[in-house]
Amino acid sequence: MKLLQPFYQAMKLFQQLRRINSWMIVNLFLASIEKYRLDLLNESRYQNPLRLNRYEHQVFSQNGEDGIIAEIFRRIDVETKKFLEIGVGNGLENNTAFLLLQGWAGTWIDGDEKSIQFIQRHFQNPIQEGKLQVLSTFVTAENIADLLEQTEVPNDVTFLSLDIDRNTYWLLAALLEKMRPVALVVEYNGIIPADVDWKVEYDPARMWNGTSYTSASLKAYEILCKKYSYSLVGCDLCGINAFFVRDDLCKDKFAQPYTSENHYEPLRDFLVHRVGPERGFSDIA
Repeated sequence: MKLLQPFYQAMKLFQQLRRINSWMIVNLFLASIEKYRLDLLNESRYQNPLRLNRYEHQVFSQNGEDGIIAEIFRRIDVETKKFLEIGVGNGLENNTAFLLLQGWAGTWIDGDEKSIQFIQRHFQNPIQEGKLQVLSTFVTAENIADLLEQTEVPNDVTFLSLDIDRNTYWLLAALLEKMRPVALVVEYNGIIPADVDWKVEYDPARMWNGTSYTSASLKAYEILCKKYSYSLVGCDLCGINAFFVRDDLCKDKFAQPYTSENHYEPLRDFLVHRVGPERGFSDIA
C-alpha cells in the first residue's frame, strides 16, 4: 500500500492542476470575449449616446437585456410597473426576474411543467405576496386571448417579453391585436440580413428544431410593430434581442432612424455567456 502512496499523491496533484488549468482556460476565454465586446463598443457606430448597447448588463437575463431594459425605462419614466413574460424557463434566466427583484409585479407563462414547479418553490415569496402570477400552459396565437383574460393581464401592461423560439413572431402579432404594452422585447433571427422581411410559416404544433429556421428577421418585426405604432429602438450586441417602444414615448430619446438597417446587430452567439455565480432569487433549498 505504501508503494502506491506516491502514485495516489501524483494523481491528486494532477487532478488539482487540471482544475486550475480548466479555471484558467475558462477565464482566459471570458477575458477574450470581454475584450472583443469593449473593442466593438469603441467603434464609431456605438459612440452615439442614444444607442442602448453601452447599457447592457446581466443580472438574470441571458445576455445584457437587464441593463437595456433598465435604460429604456429610465428614459421614458413610467408610473405603473407591470410585466408579462411568455417563455420564462425556471425563472432564473429571463428578462423580468430582475424587474421582479426591484419591486415590479407581473405574470409568467411557460409550457414546461418542471420549470413552473421550480418557480412555485423558489419564487414562493413574491407569489404569496401577490407580486407574481405563474401559469403553466403551451401558448399559441389561437389561445393567447383567452389566457390574457384568464390571468387578467392589463391591456396596457408596462413591459412585454416574448421568447417561444419558433413561433414568436406570430404570437406577437396576435398579442398586439389585444394589448398595447409600453415597451417590448422579442428574439429575432440575427442570421437574416437587416433589409430582408422573412418569418417562419406559422404552425402552432411545431417547436424550434435547433436550426436557423426560427422566428423572423429584424425587418419583419420592424414592419409588424410599426403597424401597431411601435419603434425599434435597439438590439443587443449578441444579435438576439430586439427592443421596441411605443411611438408616442420615443420622441428623441433613442437613436434614429428607428429601422432595422440602423439597429440591426448580426448574430454573435459566441458572446452569450453567464458571468458570476449560479443565480438565485432566494436561498430556499
